[in-house]
Amino acid sequence: MRTDIAAIGLFCITYVGIALGKVPGLAIDRVGIALLGAIGMVVAGVVTTREAVGAVDIPTILLLYSLMVASAQLRLGGFYSWAAMAIVGFLDRPRLFLLAGMVTSALLSALLANDIVCFAFTPVLSLALIRGGLNPVPFLIGLAVASNIGSAATIIGNPQNMLIGQVGRLDFGAFLLWCAPPAVLSLLSGYLIILGIYRGRLYTSNLDAETLSRTPWPAFNPWHTAKGLSAVAVLVLMFFSAVPREVSAIAVAGVLLCSRRMKTRDILGLVDWHLITFFCALFIVIHGISRGHYLGMMVQTLAANGLALGNFSVLAAVSTVLSNLFSNVPAVMLLLPFLDPMNPIQWYVLAVSSTFAGNLFLLGSIANLIVVEQARGFGIDITFRRHAAVGIPVTLLSLAVLLLWIAL
Repeated sequence: MRTDIAAIGLFCITYVGIALGKVPGLAIDRVGIALLGAIGMVVAGVVTTREAVGAVDIPTILLLYSLMVASAQLRLGGFYSWAAMAIVGFLDRPRLFLLAGMVTSALLSALLANDIVCFAFTPVLSLALIRGGLNPVPFLIGLAVASNIGSAATIIGNPQNMLIGQVGRLDFGAFLLWCAPPAVLSLLSGYLIILGIYRGRLYTSNLDAETLSRTPWPAFNPWHTAKGLSAVAVLVLMFFSAVPREVSAIAVAGVLLCSRRMKTRDILGLVDWHLITFFCALFIVIHGISRGHYLGMMVQTLAANGLALGNFSVLAAVSTVLSNLFSNVPAVMLLLPFLDPMNPIQWYVLAVSSTFAGNLFLLGSIANLIVVEQARGFGIDITFRRHAAVGIPVTLLSLAVLLLWIAL
């Protein structure tokens, strides 16, 4: 009984802390809060150390880690910067430039971690937009929106999709065929919404000489870029085979680490260890609370009130709300135990809805925060209100597209 009370208390404190993003009086973030929750589960005797280790889904962690290594290879090789600069030729046609930027961001985010794409693209685009005399706000919001939407199309587009794909043992091709159409339609809708909101406000005359002198990107290296792109291509092809995804991914990551010029320390320095720690901690917290029947009782209560998660519309709505309360990865971990393993559509709906939900508010997605923080270094202020003016209609329309796709 004491451990049950401890499990409920630790779970509630952890998720409230994740929702707030901080603890008053302490310099601690969401990762630290999740880690303390996991530690608390062990210290309170809710789970043993052996159970805690077993609770971590190692295949998901290996897949996430391996894709981060591939992204690091491309980033150090200057690929992301080169891709961003490749669309700068459209600067004199702002509408086409916005479209090209959003499509490029969406495509890359579908194959690689969207957070990395935003981290690498934002400095290059910020500087190019300032130099071109364009208003950077709609274009950078478009970057964040497109990266979130594009990442919904594949299992490897973002961390929560990787988790859903691994736990649900979903087929890579089937996932792509179901999730890509609503992502494409939502991307087009997002583009049109941004054009409508910022009609006549795509230009600016505010130029900062100090900012214009900066070059915040690594030099393009054809060999390292070709090596990274080849690795990603091989990885995607292997995802269509019978080889377990985590095995093929870690094998490709191992090959990338074999380099005569690129130091292992530099590659691993770009791996998001904070996100990996966040995942591991949440696995333990969810395992601790799942030992009782409390989450099941909550879901049964929802079902008794006409909100059964087996209803795709209800699942999409609950996923959207929880993703904006706790962020999409914790929300997905919370909902996964209640999905039907024999009904892949449920898993697809959770993946797409939780990802689309990241566009609703600024705090809904790490990719949003990366763009805002990176842009601030160039004197570009993307406020909560500015983001919400685009994010709310984009998310509502994206979810409408999803519900229409479900109905079809």
